[in-house]
Amino acid sequence: MSFVWTIAEQYEGRLRGVSFELLSRGRALADELGTKLASVVIGHGVTEESLTELIHRGADEVYSIQDPRLADFVSESYSRILADLVETYQPAIILAAATSSGRTLMPYVAIKVNTGLTADCTELAIEEGTGNLLQTRPAIGGNIMATIKTPDHRPQMSTVRPKSSRPLPADSTRVGKIVEVPVEDRYIDERVRVLGYRTDEEDFANIEEADVVIAGGKGMKKADNFSMLRKIADHFDGVVGASRDAVDRGWIGYPHQIGLSGKTISPRLYIGAGISGSIQHLAGIKTSETIVSINNDPDASIHKVADFGIVGDLFEVLPELQRRLNELPREAQ
Repeated sequence: MSFVWTIAEQYEGRLRGVSFELLSRGRALADELGTKLASVVIGHGVTEESLTELIHRGADEVYSIQDPRLADFVSESYSRILADLVETYQPAIILAAATSSGRTLMPYVAIKVNTGLTADCTELAIEEGTGNLLQTRPAIGGNIMATIKTPDHRPQMSTVRPKSSRPLPADSTRVGKIVEVPVEDRYIDERVRVLGYRTDEEDFANIEEADVVIAGGKGMKKADNFSMLRKIADHFDGVVGASRDAVDRGWIGYPHQIGLSGKTISPRLYIGAGISGSIQHLAGIKTSETIVSINNDPDASIHKVADFGIVGDLFEVLPELQRRLNELPREAQ
């Protein structure tokens, strides 16, 4: 039986949320194929409770590969381990997150096991009759959606956009198997050492993990006006996002871009100001819990998907929103 695999991610022994998002994707594919789902965890310090949560959220088996030398992500070492596991267990499909580590690791593995890789997928399905994985991703700058398959090589490998699906609810009645895989010295690439981590503070925006995103589009008119969005975002400990139009005009950096050619987000609250709602942008916000749109066009596409639509001039609405936030007691904000 050829399993479907997902690659879990950990940092300092804690599983990242994307590990559970991938399980919801993998579970649907495994059920369609009538096979089992396994999750692979490479790292150090991941507890048995965390490994069991992977089972509660959809995995039938968990392969745990842990060693102090694997605490930090090093693609050379991680790819050696994953390639060896592929050779041993022969999975049919492997899904990883389209994060910085997933985008680095999976090309290494694809070369090692002589197969293809489709990056940054937004949709996955099983082709009727063949069992091939249909992998859909944006192409030509997000202007079209391309569906790709790997009919002649196995495993079929994809990276999937974070926040493009929700984790399955935890089911404590699910049972599965945790397989402890021993770490061999040959797995560790001693040439590489992690010295530390940094982010570009000037233009860094972790919008994929934010609970609140305040986004601006072409209707913001110029870069200076994004200061209004930053002030509102600060009230919610949120971050500022943007449409592709705003980024293309140089008003804000690409790390803030939301949509098929940018980031896919799933915050508790999304507020879009001056964004008309192109198909590409709406695909990036569709899993948000609450969507608020501010646009002076009553027929703007974004109003059709919004939970609350405000038809009005954003240069009047945003200052009024700011004023009312300022009047609230801090604990109510």
